[in-house]
Amino acid sequence: MKPSKTNRSFVFVQGTSLLKICGGFLLFLLLIFTISGVLTSLKPEFRFSSTSVNTATNKVTGEMLYHFLGWENHHLLQGLGEHAEKPTLMNIVFKLSTNINLDDPRSLLGRELPSFSLYDSKIVVASEGTDYTNMPMESSPPLEVLRAEQEATLQNTETIDQPGGEEKVPENGLTTEGRKVVHLYFSHTTESYLPYLEGVTNPNHAYHSQLNVTKVGEKLKEELESRGIGTSIDKTDINAILNQKKLKHNASYRESRPIVQAAMAGNKDIQYIIDIHRDAQRKEHTTLTINGKDYAKLAFVVGVDHPNYEKNLKLATEMHNLINEKYPGLSRAVIQSGGQGTNGKFNQDLSEKAMLVEFGGVDNTFEELYLSAGALADVFSEFYWQAEKVSQPVQDPADKK
Repeated sequence: MKPSKTNRSFVFVQGTSLLKICGGFLLFLLLIFTISGVLTSLKPEFRFSSTSVNTATNKVTGEMLYHFLGWENHHLLQGLGEHAEKPTLMNIVFKLSTNINLDDPRSLLGRELPSFSLYDSKIVVASEGTDYTNMPMESSPPLEVLRAEQEATLQNTETIDQPGGEEKVPENGLTTEGRKVVHLYFSHTTESYLPYLEGVTNPNHAYHSQLNVTKVGEKLKEELESRGIGTSIDKTDINAILNQKKLKHNASYRESRPIVQAAMAGNKDIQYIIDIHRDAQRKEHTTLTINGKDYAKLAFVVGVDHPNYEKNLKLATEMHNLINEKYPGLSRAVIQSGGQGTNGKFNQDLSEKAMLVEFGGVDNTFEELYLSAGALADVFSEFYWQAEKVSQPVQDPADKK
């Protein structure tokens, strides 16, 4: 018996609907993958992000996951050891839902006090005496200081030794043979020191276009080259660029970025890039006496808002440890910084061998700063030449004949 026209029409309508459903589903999947592809291909600064979600997910540690799984399989808890603290479900839910850690008041105050989030960095490793109450910090100058036409009169400049002079022959006989393998620059070019600014006592006003951290960079360059390490330096006045473009202080890293990129493109020999800064802490936290001489303490800051920050962190931590082995306590800490309220990269995404070093604080003198520049060059040169020795291929004995 042949099917009626009505039945054939019914089957035809159902088939069309099924095709529409399948087609719509495929278009939905295509749309989802297209949107995901666009979002993941955007530069980090243009991506959608949530500080709250990021903070919450960062609190989910490997140990916490072990405990979650251990609630179902108790054998997994043996890998944590007998002294591992067992989290309660109430504490876990409270932390993940509120992003508040009762052991760290900053997690609450940072949402209530203006600009308090600037202190929301993480100490990775620190010397004795450095904690969250006195950790290295960056102070932004008031707009009137940033764009001042008249600066403070300089004082005590006669006590400053001028870097440069006769070139020293490397004592170890090692040299990069004219190659500039280290590049120094300054995102906050005008950061200065109170002992040389007449009438200035406010740490937030310690800025000067002439006498500033660039002199520390000049001394570090001199010390590195005296140890055979070719070094270039760029003293472009980033503050002048900010004033010209009428930008705020927090745009400094964005404006120094093309300068670093140009240096790296123009010199393929560059292996290390170092951004030199001055801490905003006071003298009691930034000064150390070693063998009767006062040194300005150092600190390393690592931006975490880029995929390869672990390599920068490893380098900074290694330098911190090496410095403190030879000059105990000279390096204050290694600080991780990222998220809302900060640049989060500090141009360190340009190289896995990028560092940001804080030299002293607002009260330190150039005598103290120069001693620290020499100490850093001393440790870095040993680190550099050891790395070069390891990276050199082993020569076949037959090639020596």
